[in-house]
Amino acid sequence: MLVVGAGPTGLALAAQLAAFGGTVRVVDRRRVPGRASRALVVQPRTLEVLRPIAVTQALLDRGDQAARVQLHLGDREVMVPLSGFDLDDTSYPFLLVLRQAEVEAALIAHLAGRGPSVEWGTELLSYRHDEAGVLVTLRHHGGQAELVRARYLVGCDGANSTVRRHAGVVFKGGDYQRSVLLADLEVDADLPSGAAHVFVGPHGALVLFAAGEHARWRLLAVQAHRPGGAAEPPTADVQAAVEVLTGGRVRARNVAWTAQIVLQHRLAATFRSGRVFLAGDAAHTHSPAGAQGMNSGIQDASNLGWKLALASRGAASKALLDSYDAERRPVARAVLALTHVLFWMETADNPVVRRARAALAPLVVSLALRHAWLRALGVRVVGQLWVRYPRGLAAVEGAPRLRRGPRAGHRLPDASLLRDKVPCRLHEALATPAFHLLLCGPPPAWDQQRLARFQERFGSLIVAHRLGTEPFPGALCDPSGAALARLGARAGAQYLIRPDGYVGYRCGGFDLEGLERYMAAVVPGQGAAPPPRSGARADARFQ
Repeated sequence: MLVVGAGPTGLALAAQLAAFGGTVRVVDRRRVPGRASRALVVQPRTLEVLRPIAVTQALLDRGDQAARVQLHLGDREVMVPLSGFDLDDTSYPFLLVLRQAEVEAALIAHLAGRGPSVEWGTELLSYRHDEAGVLVTLRHHGGQAELVRARYLVGCDGANSTVRRHAGVVFKGGDYQRSVLLADLEVDADLPSGAAHVFVGPHGALVLFAAGEHARWRLLAVQAHRPGGAAEPPTADVQAAVEVLTGGRVRARNVAWTAQIVLQHRLAATFRSGRVFLAGDAAHTHSPAGAQGMNSGIQDASNLGWKLALASRGAASKALLDSYDAERRPVARAVLALTHVLFWMETADNPVVRRARAALAPLVVSLALRHAWLRALGVRVVGQLWVRYPRGLAAVEGAPRLRRGPRAGHRLPDASLLRDKVPCRLHEALATPAFHLLLCGPPPAWDQQRLARFQERFGSLIVAHRLGTEPFPGALCDPSGAALARLGARAGAQYLIRPDGYVGYRCGGFDLEGLERYMAAVVPGQGAAPPPRSGARADARFQ
């Protein structure tokens, strides 16, 4: 497989493919890694989907888990923590502040120990594809051309994607007539560096993070786009923006770096064209409101990676590959709608909206600080814990149907459990690149011979776990029954969790026939396939 683009999306996809034993090349036309960071926040769901491929801890080590935002609302200042949210169904109840460059560095380091490395200074010129694969023409830094045959091609090459253009996929949407002003600078103001500073006023919002790469502070502001404006705005423009948007409370000096990015809201007409796929900004691009861009791209990679890896070894059905577009395009459309509303609220120039924004911002913040559930709801929305894939081949409700619990296509909630009397989290127990089967109920209830046959066919792909209220060697124990109640599984149930952490199949009772049909439809070619990498178990021992 060939991945074009070594940003967070392309690197995360390569990591997913490698974890499942896929052979992958990653190319990027940049000659060296590293660029000015445009994203600064990693969402809870992103941390969850990266956990099975052993990347999350590296991000946590590099980022700030206890970040705070100081809101400057006219004459009022409010400190808002970005951690400690009332979210008991995730191990990451916070927003991780971490520059995009650090995310990319962690992913590159992860890949370095697992085979694929990025081929810098390598550009895709053209390609053609047929039923057998994709024939790609690459040009290397020295000018030499190379013909590459790949089974699949994935464009993770940004909003101006060459892969998308050659595929003839329409990029529907338009420009916002706004641009993001980025700068690294020093400031004349007493701003604590332990917090991000957000200035909200009648003329819009400005953000200052103590996370600059060329100077202490990184500035982000949205302003009216001037056609023909410089890609690197002059210092005077930065100083004027800081003066206006902070109401004169902050002055910029020693501007070390600037950039201006025109904002778009666009969605590809399809995320798949034959053997060619699109992910990240190549498939959807929107405003920075809500910090959705990098996170959405990584979650594209999480959805696509395991499907492509299984398809590349002949195990996956065609319908499983089709499910990528069917699942991720509706999510991208919803994210576009969310960011569009947030962006309008932040930047609208209408005098009525400007006055309402200035008046209502303190009230909204006050309500959020007073009510923990409201803060949690906000993080659940922007943190993409709401994402679900309710229809299609890869999300099936079996019989007998469960009345409660996360439905097929929904994210599996995390929970506190015990294993051999040692506290653990449910997601921790499932943190390997594989399907995970939760057998809820007493061990004698399951047909051991049928389990053995199931293991024989799908053993290299599925890790199975027993979950009950009584201790059992190697099993997951829920003494209080709270986790089983959340799953609606107190009377016995089975949950098959997809490699991206969503429920693929579920039903009540102890009969495995429906589960077997589901797996046969999703991975009809599964048999003597090689085991997953990255520390995943090579068998499906039932615990």
